[in-house]
Amino acid sequence: MLIVMSGLPGTGKSALARAFGREHDTPVLSVDPVEAALWRAGVDRDQPTGLAAYVVVEAMAAELLDQSRSVIIDAVNDADEARAQWRRLADRHGLRPHFVEVVCSDPVVHRHRLERRARDIPGFPEPSWESVQARRAGFADWSDERLVVDTVQPLEHNVWLMHEHLTGGRTAQVRERARRIAREDAGLLRGLAEWPREE
Repeated sequence: MLIVMSGLPGTGKSALARAFGREHDTPVLSVDPVEAALWRAGVDRDQPTGLAAYVVVEAMAAELLDQSRSVIIDAVNDADEARAQWRRLADRHGLRPHFVEVVCSDPVVHRHRLERRARDIPGFPEPSWESVQARRAGFADWSDERLVVDTVQPLEHNVWLMHEHLTGGRTAQVRERARRIAREDAGLLRGLAEWPREE
């Protein structure tokens, strides 16, 4: 399974990706640490290191998919060209990408998170609120089916939403079937209890 996160910086997509990955033993491949590593390796920042980071993460994801492993891509993915990259990767492995758009509907909360976050990515500058707003204006419209999660909701709730979406709601189906079986079993037990006993 190829799970592709998308969303503006500071919305909480990385936290959601990591939480889901921990719960489901699924590796998370993030673009930002790769770009920072390219800079530390001496690649000039004037070079298209953002694009290069996407290509590196794609190669790493392909290796995992070749091993029949699921993988989560953690990146902004605000351009259709980026999303098309993951569509092609999924297609090469006979899969379809599962896109998850992460939003924060409360701009006060979003800005607070962005300005207070401190990620352990040496050499990677955090974007300003103004740059995030500019990026929002250029966020490409979606043509893909996707799950939209709002991180003003609790993290545990959004992990559950992702699970339900990716499994087609099978958790709810299994629970309903279990309840139905329990009701049927209870009825059977009552019937047996009321069955006439031989004298």
